[in-house]
Amino acid sequence: MVGVKRRVDAGDERNGKRTKTPVSVPAKKSKSSAAPVKASKSVVSKKGDKGGKKDKKTSSKKKAQKEESESESEDDDEDDFDLDDVDDSEIDALDDEDDNDEEDVDMEDVEEEEDTGKKSKSADADAQQNKSTSRESHAKQKALLQERKAARPNADMIGRSKKLWEQLRRKSHVPLEERKKLIKELFEIITGRVKDFVFKHDSVRVIQTALKYANMEQRKMIATELKGSYNELAQSRYAKFLVGKLIVHGDAEVRDLIVPEFYGHVKRLIRHPEGSWILDDIYRTVATKEQKANLLREWYGPEFVIFRDDKNGPPDADLSKILEAHPEKRGPIMHYLWELVNQLVQKRNSGFTILHDAMLQYYLNTKPGSSEANEFVELLKGDEEGDLVKNLAFTKSGARVMSLSLAYSNAKDRKLLTRFYRDTIKMMAGDLHGHLVLLTAYEVIDDTKLTSKLVFPELLNQGMDAEARNEELLFQVNDLTARIPILYPFVGDRVKWLLPDGDHELLKEVREIRKETSKKDPELRRQELVKAASANVLELIAARADSLLETSFGCQFISEVLFEADGDKSAALAAVAEAAKSRADTKDSPFVGRLLKSLVQGGRFNPAEKKVEKVQPPLNFHGLFYEQIQEETMSWATGSNVFVVVALAESDDFEKKAELLKTLKKNKKALEKASSETSKDGKKGSPVSSGAKLLLEKIR
Repeated sequence: MVGVKRRVDAGDERNGKRTKTPVSVPAKKSKSSAAPVKASKSVVSKKGDKGGKKDKKTSSKKKAQKEESESESEDDDEDDFDLDDVDDSEIDALDDEDDNDEEDVDMEDVEEEEDTGKKSKSADADAQQNKSTSRESHAKQKALLQERKAARPNADMIGRSKKLWEQLRRKSHVPLEERKKLIKELFEIITGRVKDFVFKHDSVRVIQTALKYANMEQRKMIATELKGSYNELAQSRYAKFLVGKLIVHGDAEVRDLIVPEFYGHVKRLIRHPEGSWILDDIYRTVATKEQKANLLREWYGPEFVIFRDDKNGPPDADLSKILEAHPEKRGPIMHYLWELVNQLVQKRNSGFTILHDAMLQYYLNTKPGSSEANEFVELLKGDEEGDLVKNLAFTKSGARVMSLSLAYSNAKDRKLLTRFYRDTIKMMAGDLHGHLVLLTAYEVIDDTKLTSKLVFPELLNQGMDAEARNEELLFQVNDLTARIPILYPFVGDRVKWLLPDGDHELLKEVREIRKETSKKDPELRRQELVKAASANVLELIAARADSLLETSFGCQFISEVLFEADGDKSAALAAVAEAAKSRADTKDSPFVGRLLKSLVQGGRFNPAEKKVEKVQPPLNFHGLFYEQIQEETMSWATGSNVFVVVALAESDDFEKKAELLKTLKKNKKALEKASSETSKDGKKGSPVSSGAKLLLEKIR
């Protein structure tokens, strides 16, 4: 056998001795080759033990000599094993032993498989026996359950009522007469026992069904029987729905029976996972002004929970009046209110209307720039998911809170607050209160690029294709609320017809605050927003002018956009002129007539100065319009919208004015006939006759 060359270590490293490098043994090692290795390990361990028994006070020199002797012995032991010393016959013998071991293992596996087959047969027999035993066990459990149900109080009546409920809940399958009989039988069962039914998850449905089909007297009977239990019912996982149905189906008497039971429990209920929603639904929907005040006053401290001042008239929840009457109580009241608000916000229960009302009362009574006001804004910004800010935008008090917060904040805080509204812009635009937050952003944010990137991509559907975008915009501009954020940059605070009455007051307050917190000129801010929105709205008019002329909202949209938009308006103006001719009903539609008259005049009429304020650059719509109606001039001149032709005749910059007057002069008799027409009520001076008279004066 060829020997393996061994590495010789340097003499300095091994104290002048030569050592052999351990050689890797083939995969199938012989027993004789493994023995010396084990022996060497045992020798080392024994020597190590002997070394441990020596005296600890030996000198360092002796220790060094001992370590050298141990290393020499280890080297000698390793030298005892050499691959050259192993005979080939021994290796072959070891290979034969390994093969025999593998054969033995295979035979053992076969024997184990036979044993497993026998065991599986016995296991199947045991499983069959267990199956029958399991059936018997389930039958016994079911029988025991039935016995326990039968032992409960009113078990028979509850069982019968549930069967009646099963029939009544399928309204379409039960004839009216049969349903009346079932309801009568059901009320015979539950009368006097309503409380026994309402606190069980299955039987409370029976009471809800009875309430649904009952008359008002029967509903009052149920409400009276539950008197004193509504606070507990509101906190029940299932019975809370019964309270809601009583509120919905009941009258004022039932309402006045339920709501006072929540007095003194507002703090507990508003933090309860079930009761909070019932409390807020009652506060938001059915509670009277006095009841709302009583519920909200409990947010101001324990004093308002225990003591009720009903002697001086109806209660008032206006915190500013309370603090004005008792200035010494400001600290405790504000602290108590803040703690309760903060608890709900931290628990992410931020969707309650009563919470938003409480937050508004707190913020209105803080001083701008104070630590309380700054802490409040930090609370709004601290919600990472933005649920609080989004929920606030959709209630009356919450929208006011957000509007005032944006108005008082600096530029950085405004950016942080408005970023939460991404993907919510269109929903806010169509909401009765949410659109106010968008209008406030228009008014106070100086960075109009930020506002445009935040609002217009979603509001104007810029991510859609042209057809879908125009279809969606057409729906928005014809909606009473959704059109406000689209048109507001174009009209500003100039018109009163666009906004509800309540919006004007809030925006007026925002503009006053803006004088101290914003730097950009308001008119410049508005023009920059108009420029950013013009392209999409002009494209809408050019593509859907005929559809916009069908409604008064559409005509208002066209006039305001064409007067204020920035960019090329020629396509939009041509589309309006063509649509005015193609639609037969435009001649008689009053809102279309007002639109066309304004466009022909080239501006808005100022009633204070009694003149038309023309826009720049001029629209020159009169030329486009006359080209479309040139052949039908007299039908327009004697129709309901005669004042459109009057505007053409009075226009100084109309190039074909002489041609128009010539046509009118040829048909003077038709104008004279139209001027003598009377109105529908038989009186003289109809719009047609008035317009015809003006045209006759022009051609004389």
